[in-house]
Amino acid sequence: MIQELAIVGVGLLGGSVAKAARAGGLARRIVGVGRDIARLQPAIDDGSLDVATIELETGVREADFILLAAPVLAIEGLLERMWRAAPDGTVITDVGSTKRNIVRAAERLAARRPLAFVGSHPLAGSEQSGYGVARADLFRGATVVVTPTEGTELGALKRVTEFWEALGARVSSLDPEAHDRTVAAISHLPHLIACALVDGAGRVEPAALELAARGFRDTTRIAAGDPDVWTEIFLANRDALSASVGAFREALADLQRAIDAGAPEPLRAALARIKATREAVR
Repeated sequence: MIQELAIVGVGLLGGSVAKAARAGGLARRIVGVGRDIARLQPAIDDGSLDVATIELETGVREADFILLAAPVLAIEGLLERMWRAAPDGTVITDVGSTKRNIVRAAERLAARRPLAFVGSHPLAGSEQSGYGVARADLFRGATVVVTPTEGTELGALKRVTEFWEALGARVSSLDPEAHDRTVAAISHLPHLIACALVDGAGRVEPAALELAARGFRDTTRIAAGDPDVWTEIFLANRDALSASVGAFREALADLQRAIDAGAPEPLRAALARIKATREAVR
């Protein structure tokens, strides 16, 4: 059992971890760290947190397990402060949706002081944000990708893997670079496309969005995500995202050529191939 779990950033993901850890009895004490004590108060009131603080050093100084659930770029900045304040033997993980830069920053810090860091990325959440939408079952059945490197301590990897599994997640492993390429294709690119679809529909016909039905709404739901969060994600993973955009442009151009040709069979064949690929996704 974790003696003291410190969660830095108690929003949708961090708050859901707090709720799930409390419900599952995974930690004797749960400490929440945030920028605004008033925003942390609901998690104190409902019992998900034992203690809340706006001081990072105070929040992590007795923790044996730390979860960084701040925005991607903020995690990189917080790592150095946390590295100085955390006690020896602490295991640290995060929920950042890009991994390469975070893992590299942790490895640089580990060269100075050997704390144990394992990168994590839970593929869970929604277009909504904040503790108000956090829930204890968010990770049940979800995939969490851990991103160990050659320097990762096996004991720390085991603890982090078991932590996510205890929250109900399925855990997979990728190296940080492969992770960033993968999520660029299956997460970041779809979000970018959803934004472009909303913008493009308005450009084609300004009144079109008033008639938007379920298909359009389902396809573009994620475009309602927090602009600040997604700006950070897009920029943090811009190289891999740009490569995914290039592949998408080629796929879209192939379909456009099939439509422009006016022959039904090549177009139908392309659509049937894509349909079969989508149906194989579980």
